[in-house]
Amino acid sequence: MKKVCLSTALICMAVYCFAQQTKTYAEKLGWPKGAKVLILHVDDAGMSHDSDEGVEKATGEGVATSTSVMMPCPWVPEIVKYIKEHPTLDAGLHLTLTSEWDNYRWGPLAGKANVPGLVDKQGCLYSSVGAVYFSATADEVDKEIRAQLDRALAMGFKPTHLDSHMGTLFAKPAFMEKYLKLGIEKQIPVMFPGGEDLFYRAEAKAATIAELKKQGKYTEGMAIPDAPELAQVKDLGAMLWKNGLPVLDDLHNSSYDWQMPDIEHKTDAEIDKWYTDHYIESIGRLSPGLTMVIMHCTLPSPTFKYISDTGQKRHGDLMAMLDPRLREFLTKNGYILTTWREVMERRQKVGNAE
Repeated sequence: MKKVCLSTALICMAVYCFAQQTKTYAEKLGWPKGAKVLILHVDDAGMSHDSDEGVEKATGEGVATSTSVMMPCPWVPEIVKYIKEHPTLDAGLHLTLTSEWDNYRWGPLAGKANVPGLVDKQGCLYSSVGAVYFSATADEVDKEIRAQLDRALAMGFKPTHLDSHMGTLFAKPAFMEKYLKLGIEKQIPVMFPGGEDLFYRAEAKAATIAELKKQGKYTEGMAIPDAPELAQVKDLGAMLWKNGLPVLDDLHNSSYDWQMPDIEHKTDAEIDKWYTDHYIESIGRLSPGLTMVIMHCTLPSPTFKYISDTGQKRHGDLMAMLDPRLREFLTKNGYILTTWREVMERRQKVGNAE
């Protein structure tokens, strides 16, 4: 009889431990078990006037709940003024280490002399993540992201979170260390998917398969392993949590790679429907937990084409956020919309309890 009781106790303990391990960060932050909590986030505020208008419409009239500002860019004063006039707007820093457009450039806020490994021959930030990877040091990255935070604070803009333009801060462990350290030091939440990352991993595998098929190297059923660094994300997520910051369970960062056929010749109504359909389908595949959904809402003027050829897809993001069908889908299916500000408030309330 004692053996049976002992076995039962061990099984119960194992089940309990497993439940503890699989508890989502959304649950740890006080949302109910099984809740699907979303931060609908608009990147690239401050990049252009058109970008600023897109942010204002997506968050003011649509379902988007958050944005982040590219501090080295020309239209930052406009969006910071708007943020001050709308103090409840969830606005962070889109830490920027690249300047990717051909005829519309910006340089480092730390100054060329202080971060020579971050600048090209024009004195601007490099146009690609790869160039930053091979040219910049971690100390230069640290100087620049701190300079961007300093500018925000000097302008009277206290960011609700930090994230990374083009994912450059995730390109090298030494860069990411500086990014995470800054967030911990300043107690500013950082965008970091440190949970199960089920959607993010599935999308990464799908992209890998698509590339292999393109190269004629894929066969049905081929095993596609997770990238080696994904094995470490849970440890880093736990580290951030222990240091007082909230952590994402997952990341939806797919829309920029969506390719609507012949988008340049489609009507606004056709683009709206296509993008809204894609958001509904992809959000519908998200698992329970706290997920950040990244988009690039822009209201492109006739001159935006001289900055970038992505105006139509960015407009698609905006129209989807404004589409009543998406709002109805989110409401009908019980999605909870939140902000980085609320997430951090919940993290502070929870304290060290899990």
